[in-house]
Amino acid sequence: AINLSGLSIRDSDFHQYVVDLLGNIAFDCHKLCFEITETAAITNLSDATAFFDLMRKHGVRFALDDFGSGASSFSYLKSLPVDYLKIDGQFIRDLESNLIDQATVRCIRDVAKVTGQKTIAEFVETEAVETLLREIGVDYAQGFLRHRPVALDEIFDALPLTYR
Repeated sequence: AINLSGLSIRDSDFHQYVVDLLGNIAFDCHKLCFEITETAAITNLSDATAFFDLMRKHGVRFALDDFGSGASSFSYLKSLPVDYLKIDGQFIRDLESNLIDQATVRCIRDVAKVTGQKTIAEFVETEAVETLLREIGVDYAQGFLRHRPVALDEIFDALPLTYR
């Protein structure tokens, strides 16, 4: 997954750069997922939609990051062709003790299921939260529970030679 900024989404030169790059390298584009924050996508809705459509022709997937933080999040799902909804960490931090957060996560999961999208919970830091997310039906968890951030070089150094 690669995070994109709102500036990247608005930049037609960047769009062309990515198209050219994908055309010039031997890479399974289905393994590539661009993440864009909900706010950046909404602010640049026509540019985001155009970029999503362009990249989908190459098999690239998209995640709508920080989903649920915007005032009218669900209405934008009709316009944004994304594959994943990354549930904003503000709903995950106190998930065990906060019934409103639990209801919000269930709601996002239900909408994602209806629209054919997968869900990713951000900020998963405890086994108890991960277990609750699994019970709710969230597809993936992301956070310090399973891995702390490391430098990209450390990841590549840890890979077997056949994957480098």
